[in-house]
Parts: sequence; C-alpha cells; structure tokens
Amino acid sequence: MSLESPELEIDPLLDDRRTRIVVCCGSGGVGKTTTAAALGVRAAERGRTAVVLTIDPARRLAQSMGLTELDNTPREVAGIDRSAGGSLHAMMLDMKRTFDEVVVQHSDPERARAILENPFYQSLSAGFAGTQEYMAMEKLGQLRAQDAWDLIIVDTPPSRSALDFLDAPKRLGSFLDGRFIKLLMAPAKVGGRAGVKFLNIGMSMMTGTLSKVMGANLLRDIQTFVAAMDTMFGGFRTRADATYRLLQAPGTAFLVVAAPERDALREAAYFVERLADEDMPLAGLVLNRVHGSGAAQLTAERALAAAEALEDAAAEAAEGSAAGPDTGERDVALTEKNPDGRIVDHGAGHADSRQDRPDDAGTAGATDGASDASATTGTERLAAGLLRLHAERMQVVARERRTRDRFVSVHPEVPMVEVTALPGDVHDLEGLRAIGHELAEGPAAA
Repeated sequence: MSLESPELEIDPLLDDRRTRIVVCCGSGGVGKTTTAAALGVRAAERGRTAVVLTIDPARRLAQSMGLTELDNTPREVAGIDRSAGGSLHAMMLDMKRTFDEVVVQHSDPERARAILENPFYQSLSAGFAGTQEYMAMEKLGQLRAQDAWDLIIVDTPPSRSALDFLDAPKRLGSFLDGRFIKLLMAPAKVGGRAGVKFLNIGMSMMTGTLSKVMGANLLRDIQTFVAAMDTMFGGFRTRADATYRLLQAPGTAFLVVAAPERDALREAAYFVERLADEDMPLAGLVLNRVHGSGAAQLTAERALAAAEALEDAAAEAAEGSAAGPDTGERDVALTEKNPDGRIVDHGAGHADSRQDRPDDAGTAGATDGASDASATTGTERLAAGLLRLHAERMQVVARERRTRDRFVSVHPEVPMVEVTALPGDVHDLEGLRAIGHELAEGPAAA
C-alpha cells in the first residue's frame, strides 16, 4: 500500500492575496517551466494580476504562451480570460541588461558611463560566475517594488543551482569584503602617487603574470571598475539582503517540482532540506509526469500470463492451419476399376453435379477456413501485444510509486500534488490550462 502525504491545495494558495511570490525550483527536465506557466495562467484567470519570471534560458515558456520571444521587459500574454479581473505578463531574465539597469539607476550619469564602458565590467556582467543568481535577486526585488503585479511566479534554473540565488547576498558580501577587492580599492582611496606606489608594491608579481596571460591593461581596468563601483557596493548588499528577507516572508511560497524518478526526487529532497535550513516557506511538492492506467486492477503479472496464453493459442492455431484438410480419400472414391479392368471416373458422367460440387469447392472452403484461422491468430497476437504493453505500463507505475513512497517516508510532512504524464509537450494556453486544472483538482478520471 502506498504511503500518503498531505494534499497540496493549489487554488487556495493562488487565491490568497497575501501570497505575493511563488518560486518553482527543482532539477532539470522535470517541467518547472511548464508548471510556472500553468500556475500563472490559472492565477490570472482566477483574478490575480500575475507575472512569470523565468531564469531558464529555454524558450518553451514563450512558445506555450503564444509569444514570439521573452526578454527583460514583461510582456502581456494574449488569450487570457480576464472576466475575473486578472491578467498575465511573462519575461525572461537578461542578466547583462539587468546589471546595466542597476548601474544606471544607482549612479550618476558620468559614473554610469565609466562603468558601462569598462572592459572588466562588460566581461563581468556578461557571464561572471554567480552574476546570474544575484541579478535574479535584483530583478525579483525590482518587480516586487514596482507593485504592478500582486503575484510574481519565478521559474528557476535547473539543478541545484536553482537555489544559488539564496546565497547571493552572502557571496556578494564575501566578495566585497575580500582581500583582493580591498587591495584594489586601496589605491583609489589613498590617491595620488602613494596609491600607485601601493599598487606597484602589493601586486607587482600578479601584474606581471596577468599581463602576460590577459593583457597589460587588465589590472587597470579592474581597478577603474572597482573605484567606480565603490559607492554602489553597499547598495548591492542592502538590496540583496532585503530580497533575501522577502523570500523568507510569509507572502512567499516555494514549490519544489520533481518527476517520479530516483534522481529527481533525490534532488527534491535536497531542495526541501535546504529550504528548511534557510527558513524559507515551503508550500509543497509538485510530482510531475506521473504515469497511470485506466485498468489498474489488471496487474502486470496477470497481463503477462494472459499474453503468454494468447500467444500459445495463436501458435497452435497457426500450426493447425498450415497442415490443411486431407482430400486424398475423396479423390480415390471418385475413381475405381470395372470388371474389364478399365478405370471408371464416377465424376465423369456428372459434370453438372460436379459443377455444383467441384473439386475446388473443397479447396475454397479450406481457404476460407485458413483465412478465418489466420484472422483469429492475428487478433490473438494483437491482444497479446496490448497486454504486454499494459504490463510494461503497470511496471512503470509500480516503480514510480515505490520511488514516491521513499520520498514520503523521509518527508511525510511535505504536501504533494500529482500531475499526469502527457503524451507530448505543452505548447499552447489550452495545454497550460489543462495542467493548471490537474494541479488544482488532481488528475481527471480515466
């Protein structure tokens, strides 16, 4: 018997006006993007003014919502039923553009231009490790501050890095307080020749090495960048800490999305434990792509046994059909010798009767019988094949149930909702509505 977990109630979560942020996290390939989009559609059509922010670079979200593209600007999704007063926007995080916006917003025009044109900044904003997670924090904070949406749904990157943005404030603080940054900032603060002398003494060996590898102007670019950003560092830390506290607030809900597979549920367990360690509010687990059957009462063992019986019967029928009818005695009975030794064909004088009962009539009857036997054999083999497919499905169902039960045994307190596996990808609003219905109401009856 399967272990039971508390039911995750989606509609009360979305309808609660105190819920302002929903974060979907989980490993890659489990349907986080589809889940986030489906939640956005359902929330909007139930009266919420929602925006979906995806950090995943995949374009499935845009395609499923009928948008040609997603960028750093929220775009309204057409086709949403707005009779309840809601609306839906969608956007995808542009890391560099978000960084640029922060620079322009929090510095004067001259300093902003110096930063944006700095080669080191251009490299940093385009792909420096950890920048994406920090900029996700920045964008989330911006959306929340705008107060244009009463519900923000965040679709995070795949794998464990989905929670890296939780570490952004700490990593940023370590970076800003590190010896390397302090060393770079010291010459600018000292000023004049003393600063140049300090830099030459403290970094002469590093300068020679980096100049050979990356160019002679690298350290100068870094120092210029750090000097220009000096007044902004405190703001970065303050905003990141504020967003971190926002994620811990009662108005935020984390949804862990997983598939009923061992690796995915192992990652889900990691997310659940990590969120608990960080005092983040976990709403529950969405178990996506769950397989089921409309004939669950027929076990895999019984289906396989029935398939073998049908295959044996089909083989026996095929062997009997191949042997065919015995027509030898009939041919002998039609011919015999008369007293003078001549062979008399009794059928020769009955041409008319032979037309009514020709030799090939027996052949035609045999052919019809063979055809019937062949059709029966084909039906039996088809039925056996379907039974084997059902057995395979039931084996998958049983394996998924065991995997799910292992998770529930470790985390019995986590609410859960299951979503049925679909035969294909979701690519339109109707598909998202169907997913949203299952999230809220459970799988439809087979």
